[in-house]
Amino acid sequence: MTHKTCILIGAPMDSGKSRKGCLMGPDAYRVAGIDTALSDLGHSVLDMGNIAPDAADAPASLPGHLHAPGEVIGWTSALARAAEDSLSRGLPIFLGGDHALALGSVLGAARHAAAQDRPLFVLWLDAHTDFHTPQSTASGNLHGAPLGYVTGRDGFDGFPPVNHPVAHKNICLLGLRSVDPDERDTLQATDVRYHDMRSIDESGIARPLDAFLKDVAAANGMLHVSLDVDFLDPSFAPAVGTTVPGGATMREAHLVMEMICDSGLMTSLDLVELNPFLDDRGRTAQVMVDLAASALGRRVFDRPTRAYN
Repeated sequence: MTHKTCILIGAPMDSGKSRKGCLMGPDAYRVAGIDTALSDLGHSVLDMGNIAPDAADAPASLPGHLHAPGEVIGWTSALARAAEDSLSRGLPIFLGGDHALALGSVLGAARHAAAQDRPLFVLWLDAHTDFHTPQSTASGNLHGAPLGYVTGRDGFDGFPPVNHPVAHKNICLLGLRSVDPDERDTLQATDVRYHDMRSIDESGIARPLDAFLKDVAAANGMLHVSLDVDFLDPSFAPAVGTTVPGGATMREAHLVMEMICDSGLMTSLDLVELNPFLDDRGRTAQVMVDLAASALGRRVFDRPTRAYN
């Protein structure tokens, strides 16, 4: 395993949806020992602290039902800048914060990849597709719109321009089990790869992931991984405001992360939607830290035994 410089970037973003609590996520990851978990694997760890959103206003052309659009625009700008800067120095890990932070983290990763003349690939580990636009989201919650934004869908007035949209064929969604009809119809007309829990139950999670990772390697691509707490089954990861039963098991989740590590392809990582207010004695924060460690080299025989009850 190649040792990396892991750059921790706290993003206490809590504006992508109305339910509060994700702003405590970055500090929960720190309390759960993410820096020690990564440094024990031989990586250098730089904690950049928590960033703040840029000052921004939402244009009047955006729909009125959106939740805190000006703040989300400010976060997108600040996070894209942080992503670009950190990718030139190491592997950024964005400690969220709700999933709207990926509007910025993926935008910055796409800019950096374009500057390196390499394609960006995105692995989206989530119960939801997050392919909405400001106009299509019924809830007004922009944490459901990152993939719509970074692929260049229309309607994101006032947001930083997406000059290097992520190609549909370079996106793989794993773990889907809650998809709005508008998103489903739109996705089915694209080359986005998507795998719901039924297909995973029928065929396993390794096969589609292996095919995707092989394509990333063949294209000399950069790989951004976005891990939402609700990818996991809430029976062992309850600290999320968008609980959807039937998620990935602990075994499946660690397999995904170990395969990512084996590939050596990951260049940036989001850890999002952790709401410590809903957690059970830090259980979910620790699970997410353990998964990040698996993505960066921890193996089954190295995992500590924990009492989660």
